[in-house]
Formats: sequence, C-alpha cells, structure tokens
Amino acid sequence: MVMIPSFLSRSCRRHRPQRGNPKQLIALSLSVVLSCGGRPFSSSSVQALNTVVITGTTRTEGPPRPILGPRVAQYIRQRLEHRGHTVTAVLDPLELNLPLLEKPHFAYAPSQVPPQLEEIATLLEQADAYVTITPEFNHAPSPGLVNILNHFGSSKFSFKPSAIVTYSAGQWGGTRAAQGLRPILSELGCLPVSAMIHIPNVHQVLDTDGTVLESSSQNQNEKWDSYSDRCFSQLEWWAQAASNQRQLVDPFQVSPAFLQNPSQRNAP
Repeated sequence: MVMIPSFLSRSCRRHRPQRGNPKQLIALSLSVVLSCGGRPFSSSSVQALNTVVITGTTRTEGPPRPILGPRVAQYIRQRLEHRGHTVTAVLDPLELNLPLLEKPHFAYAPSQVPPQLEEIATLLEQADAYVTITPEFNHAPSPGLVNILNHFGSSKFSFKPSAIVTYSAGQWGGTRAAQGLRPILSELGCLPVSAMIHIPNVHQVLDTDGTVLESSSQNQNEKWDSYSDRCFSQLEWWAQAASNQRQLVDPFQVSPAFLQNPSQRNAP
C-alpha cells in the first residue's frame, strides 16, 4: 500500500424530502437513488466523502502467519468505495518511512517544511473523514500509526470524524488497541464514532486481496459487510453534519489555535 492521491471528487445532490403525497415521496426517493448513482449511503442527504485511511502495520514478513494489515486495508478501502466515497490517500508507515518523531510539521517555519510532510498535511487538511487501521501491540495501537499522527497538529484533523478499525490473528480482534487510540484521535479533534470494526482471526476472514473468505456455515460477505456498514454509516452522518456546519461557521474563528509562541500545542 502506498499513499495514493486522487484528483477525482464525487458528490451527489442533497435532497430534503417534505411531507406529502406518498406517491410523490416514492418518486423523490427514486430520484435520490438515481442522482447519487445508487450509492448505498446511510442517508440520501450524505454526500461522497474524501477519506484518508491511515494504517499501522510495519511488518515485512512472517512468521508464523502472513502479514495481515494490507488485506484489512484493502477490505476497508473496497467498502468505502462501494459506498461511493473517494479514498484520497492510504498512509502506510512502511511506505512513508517517516523517522521516529523528532520535529512535527507545525514546528517548522513554513518555508522549511519537508515536502513529504507538507504533502501529507495537505491531504489530511482536505479530507472529510479519517479511518485508522491498527493491529494490537501490548494492549496498545501500532507505534507506526501513532508516529504518523504525532507528526501533525490537531488543526489538520479538527472538526471532522474518524473511525477505528482493529484486527488480530487471535480471538480478540485488537479491541484493546482501539481503547488506546480513542483518546489520541479525540485529542487531535477528529472524534471517533462509537461503532468500531474489530476483525479477529483475520487470516480466516479475509483473503490476501481483501475479499471476504467464504464459509460453509454462513454468508461471510453479508456478515462482515453489514458489520462494517454500521461503522461507516455513523462516519458518513457525522462527516456530513460537520461539513454542513463548517459552511455556516468557521470553527477556527470560534475556537482559535494556540499560536502565541512555538511551545504551545497546535490545537484548536
């Protein structure tokens, strides 16, 4: 996985159904589906989102099992795109190869920011929502993922929602890593939605290309797609609400960043 910028922006018209004749409401519902390209959004008023996915695995090989992170990222990307959203970037710590944090983006003079950091900062700033994907290390999220987050101040993330996806080769699905990630995302200002995605025994759930493995006992595709859609429906709802409010009120005007001196945290 590499950082993949996209220059394609998708959007659908916003509709506000009014009470009235049932036939008119049915016709309006049909027009919503057609105008949005049949995208299965949580609501007809939700527009397509520019989403940044941030992954956590830094493994390059086994043992004992194959690397699991890339297949999880592939599955999540496929689900987001299936719902009509654009994944503008997949930030992979292995591909980015950022150093262990020495100097965050906001600590540089504007003319001296490393090009790689500036490119990532722009992607983060232009995103509507974030999806973080992490394995679990000692009951904590991936150091590689946290290192990416720590390179940027919260002004790049603030007033937008995020979602947490965790996974493991064992039975717990990385749930404890999620609890450690929630306060980090909250501090950055991209509040995580309550519904999370936890995938235990990933090697038994997802194939190497991110597709759901078939099971003789039940429809695995339906199970996992329904599970992930619950999380993404919440992400869509909050992202649209935040976008609507930003058009009415500039959040950085009512909650300005602390920028009086360089020692202050870069936060709204």
